[in-house]
Amino acid sequence: MSITNEDTEKSARKPRIRDAEATKARILDAAKKEFAKNGLGGARVDVIAEKANANKRMIYHYFESKERLFQTVLEDAYIDIRTAEQKLKLDDLEPTAALAKLVQFTWEYYLKNPEFITLVNSENLHRAKHLKKSEVIKAASRKFVNMVGDILERGAAQGVFRSGVDPVQLNITIAAIGYYYLTNRFTGSIIFERDLMAKEAIDERLQFNVDTIMRLVCA
Repeated sequence: MSITNEDTEKSARKPRIRDAEATKARILDAAKKEFAKNGLGGARVDVIAEKANANKRMIYHYFESKERLFQTVLEDAYIDIRTAEQKLKLDDLEPTAALAKLVQFTWEYYLKNPEFITLVNSENLHRAKHLKKSEVIKAASRKFVNMVGDILERGAAQGVFRSGVDPVQLNITIAAIGYYYLTNRFTGSIIFERDLMAKEAIDERLQFNVDTIMRLVCA
């Protein structure tokens, strides 16, 4: 069986595609760490290139600009948490169990992915100008709000949740009670004279978060 020129071209094309995707993945991983550490303004493209084992020309080839690279990192960060939330399969759970699981997931996600919080902080400093351009984020966020809305509607229909709870307001509160605790963990540990990141404090906070949200929505 002879090897044609077409076969040769196909075999050559596949490694190049794989190499390009691997390079982009390394760049995004390095960029996530650099942006999370130094923000958009302080992040340096040459540092990202060095850590990604790439070069600045490659970065600009794939992402056009530092701003566009930041937007891609931000989109990936939001898509990651939204995808993980969908995998919880909350529709299969009773409303109270589903909501408790979402609160627990959000808390644990923030703990395991501190870069997410710092990236969000950085984007807020820029008045969300990158998120405004992202239809991907808008679509994923609408899907998430609808998912929480469905949980609330099921709970109201069963008489376990109050009717009329706004899923957007609830989402903001779920995020806030974890977000504030973690972004102020250093100052809070001094002001309140306790180690807010000790295991027992982390466990206690999770239970407090769940109890707080349940008291807000339960009938």
